[in-house]
Amino acid sequence: MSTGRLLPWTGEDGRPCYLLSDGSGRVARLADDIEALQLGMAGDLLAHAAELLADRRASSGELRYLARCLIGSLRDVKRVADSRGGQLVRQER
Repeated sequence: MSTGRLLPWTGEDGRPCYLLSDGSGRVARLADDIEALQLGMAGDLLAHAAELLADRRASSGELRYLARCLIGSLRDVKRVADSRGGQLVRQER
């Protein structure tokens, strides 16, 4: 039994969504585009975090907001890694 590709979004109930396909369809391309966007945004956020953390005038509110943004970004990047790792395992079979 094959497993599906973990998509970079969740269902309304917060549960993971999977795609069962050969990876060449519209939904697969949309997922690729969203993953690329998420990874790009994570890089931008890391650069911003480095700047903010270097600024000794940053308030505790700014730092808490940054931490929440980093958590969300890390969640997205982990989902991309889990999805791509699953794709590698399927290719090895």
